[in-house]
Amino acid sequence: MVGLPRIWRQIGRGLLALCVLVTLAVGVGVATHFREVEQGVKTYALLRFQALQPISTDKLMEGAIRGMVEALDDPYSTYLDAETYRKLQESVTGSYGGVGLLITLDEKDKRVVVVSPFKGTPAQRAGIKSGDYITAIDGRDTTGMDLETASNLMQGEPGTRVELTILSAGDSNPRKVALTREIIKVPTVDGRMLPGHPGVGYISVTMFNEQTGADLGRELNDLRQQGMQKLILDLRNNPGGALPAAVDVASYFVPQGPVVYIADQKTSEPLMARGYAQPLPLVVLVNKGSASAAEIVAGAIKDTKSGTLVGETTFGKGIVQTIFPLPGDAAVKITTQKYLTPGKHDINKKGITPDYVVPMDPQLEQQVLAHAPDLERDVQLQKALEVLGK
Repeated sequence: MVGLPRIWRQIGRGLLALCVLVTLAVGVGVATHFREVEQGVKTYALLRFQALQPISTDKLMEGAIRGMVEALDDPYSTYLDAETYRKLQESVTGSYGGVGLLITLDEKDKRVVVVSPFKGTPAQRAGIKSGDYITAIDGRDTTGMDLETASNLMQGEPGTRVELTILSAGDSNPRKVALTREIIKVPTVDGRMLPGHPGVGYISVTMFNEQTGADLGRELNDLRQQGMQKLILDLRNNPGGALPAAVDVASYFVPQGPVVYIADQKTSEPLMARGYAQPLPLVVLVNKGSASAAEIVAGAIKDTKSGTLVGETTFGKGIVQTIFPLPGDAAVKITTQKYLTPGKHDINKKGITPDYVVPMDPQLEQQVLAHAPDLERDVQLQKALEVLGK
């Protein structure tokens, strides 16, 4: 009995911490949800002091935060612990150790699915492609796993290995792919003049990060000095990225006016073009791996008739996540808004249908995009050249 007062002091401190958390989270709602608050307090006490495996108050508080975010039932909203948040910041600003995949969750099956591999990365070299399911990471089943956990498991020190279990569309048996992690330098812009097609430039934008707008501006100036009069902008397998970068990129092609509308529960606010567009004949290549920020650019160009879209219907991610830092270097990422094209089209879960739909065999697509621009085998690029010729 000597230790009893100490135990009750621990319980009291823990319950106080939980009550503070609940009060801050639901505010005046505590008064009208007293039973739920009572259940939470009792559950805390049971887990903290009756569970066979001891657990700290810190862990329980983190679990409560995760649970509140998961209650949104939104695959894009999640709690980011300090390590996951750090890695996310690295991917936006420059580079990280990993295999080079952008992933999302299949909302129907709750499985991790590949949006696109980054060009020149271990994942792309191993033949992983858009639409592939990742059913396990190092033997850990990904069913019900959140995106940040899956990304965190695939990232790590360069030179270390990770095994992915991949299930491709049309296959009944998954395959195991062993990958060696590398420094993934988040790609931005690559451009050149197309041989055999005088005056036609080709620029591939493979990611939207803080450097993309400036990189694109330099590439456009360089190609103009080489005599570029027409342009093919390749956004295929572009997984998206930072919203400001998308507005910046679109501003090189879209005249003054809205690039995108950002809408929340009550309002809709336009984000305007920067005003430095220099119009030229333009074709934009898109496919099912073109997502998020890439769709903002493609939608703006299509709606303003600044160019022509060729390829396949895009991925259809028309929602915006905001990251809110928390004490202790953690954060929560929450879906706060959706975006609409300049024509007020909501493309979430629908995608953008190009002006010219040109299907491509998935195996051929993987090969030509790994060596783009492939003038001999890329039927979408060939169609783009035909459109520019007209």
